[in-house]
Amino acid sequence: MNDGQPEQRQAHDRHAGQHIRTAPHHDLAAALVDSRGRSVLLAHAWHAHLGDTLVVPQRPDLNPPLWELGHVGWFQRWWVARNRQRHRGALAEPHHTRPAPRLAQADAFYDSSRVAHNERWTLPLPDLAATLNDLEAGLQETLATLATEYDNDAALYFYRLVLLHEDMHAEAAIYMAQSLDIPIPDAVLHPAPRAPSIAQRRFLAGPWSLGHAGGGFAFDNELAAHTVVLPATVIDNTPVRWAQYLPFVEAGGYAQPRWWSDQGWAWRTAAAAEGPCVLRRTDGAWEQKRYGRWQPCDLQADAVHLSWFEAQAWCRWAGRRLPSEAEWERAAVGDARFHWGGVWEWTASTFNAYPGFVPHPYVDYSAPWFGARQVLRGASEATAPRMRHPRYRNFFGAGRTDIHAGFRSCAL
Repeated sequence: MNDGQPEQRQAHDRHAGQHIRTAPHHDLAAALVDSRGRSVLLAHAWHAHLGDTLVVPQRPDLNPPLWELGHVGWFQRWWVARNRQRHRGALAEPHHTRPAPRLAQADAFYDSSRVAHNERWTLPLPDLAATLNDLEAGLQETLATLATEYDNDAALYFYRLVLLHEDMHAEAAIYMAQSLDIPIPDAVLHPAPRAPSIAQRRFLAGPWSLGHAGGGFAFDNELAAHTVVLPATVIDNTPVRWAQYLPFVEAGGYAQPRWWSDQGWAWRTAAAAEGPCVLRRTDGAWEQKRYGRWQPCDLQADAVHLSWFEAQAWCRWAGRRLPSEAEWERAAVGDARFHWGGVWEWTASTFNAYPGFVPHPYVDYSAPWFGARQVLRGASEATAPRMRHPRYRNFFGAGRTDIHAGFRSCAL
């Protein structure tokens, strides 16, 4: 691989993430078909491992695969075929009266705002064959409706929303596969090219416009752009790699409370974590578990499946710090050489509303989680390229290790 290829690949993926937010209806149609194909491919991988029932443990970080698939189809119909106000885009009234669903119990089964997480294991859901048939019928309905729309942001808002929502659920299916040791096909993964160096990027103190401005699609939590004043920053050009992280483990970092916050030490103790959850040491060599298979750990790969607490502890040990999400965004938007996309990256920022926040029709997407989660920026191999955008805000609880998350650091 020559030095130009990583930047060329990253530019392509970044363009894909920016393009889909302004894409005309024919590009959206192709993307919707592609996204549904990925969902189906993952469903077959789950079925091959779990059998017809697709039973998974009842845990806070999991959902029943049949429920996930049905929810994706329900969500698409709810916001497209059954949405009488879809032409209004982000101004649509979320709770207006809709036509009855095609499946009589669909709203009672698949509405994530109404169905408590624990109840999803007890629902009499349709089987896999029926669910896949319904997904195909729903996709054809969506494509037929899309073909009649005008190419403007309001008319296409909900098509872009349901597309990216399905991509998110495919990524969640990959997280669950990693967590449950389920093999998945390489075709559903999109690994980023490796950066040629671990150089740092320097930015002077000054103002930065944080958030989305202009046309196209944006999630409500990305709005509205506002100016923040940032300090001078020296930030890693790449996420921390295993070669950098493992010396902390080998030096007994997981056994020394001084490197951990009080919350972090409580998490480490409760999780009985003696090191990264996906690593083990055999005959003096580190091995990494990927989708149920142990293999030699690539020390030059981005460290992954780390919690925010682990990232924070490593930074204390190394005399570094996590970047704020604004510092991360300034680097990703302002420097084309800044390398991101290999792992989701924890930031120092708590997920909060930007000033003037107004919820979009999918009201449960952002607001319920403000103040309770940490912001991650970037993307991972589980992320569809069209989801990769330098202003996209991901958000998870600080103790999660099932997501494909790592981090980068800044000088103090």
